[in-house]
Order: sequence, then structure tokens, then C-alpha cells
Amino acid sequence: MSALPWQKSSHSEAASACLYLAATPTGTVLLRESEAPGVTLATTPARLRPFLTRIKAGTLSAS
Repeated sequence: MSALPWQKSSHSEAASACLYLAATPTGTVLLRESEAPGVTLATTPARLRPFLTRIKAGTLSAS
């Protein structure tokens, strides 16, 4: 896979705990964090949308 244009979350802190997202040519969305850049999670926009909506609303809990 060629180099992807990773975007840093606007909510990430300047020096640590950064979340990055990249869209692949096939439509898959990849996520990685700055502390483990070699580890990526893959999902689809349809599956990611409700997750991001809950984060923005403050309704996501750890349990």
C-alpha cells in the first residue's frame, strides 16, 4: 500500500496522545495513535460514524 495521508485529530494534544485517521482508496478508514504508530485499526465510515457521534456528545463510557 502506498503512503496514506494521515490526519491528526483536532482534539489531540500537541505533544502526546495523538489520534490519526487515514482513508484508503477502497473506502476503509484506518486509525492509529502516536504511542503505537505501527498498530492500526480498520473500519468503515458507517461503523465509525456512531462512535464519533458518541464521543462528541460525551456519551461514550468505558463499561
